[in-house]
Amino acid sequence: MPPRRISSVVDLFRADPATSSLLGICPLVLAIGQLCNSYVNGVSPVVSIAFAVAMIAFAVVATGHHAAERRLRRLDPQFADSN
Repeated sequence: MPPRRISSVVDLFRADPATSSLLGICPLVLAIGQLCNSYVNGVSPVVSIAFAVAMIAFAVVATGHHAAERRLRRLDPQFADSN
């Protein structure tokens, strides 16, 4: 089952790379940047770790919604026309 899931994520990035990158990769880069910024500036790591966890959760949920929307558009062509 895991190879199918990886394949679907790759297909999602191939079909719509801009939206997939904005929803999946950018929040992860932002989380890593915030953790590095916290380390460099001596800010409490608790705040940065909480922010990073929230960004990772957002990326997972948003990518899941994006994949579901793509599957729905593929299954029901009328949905694509209405949006």
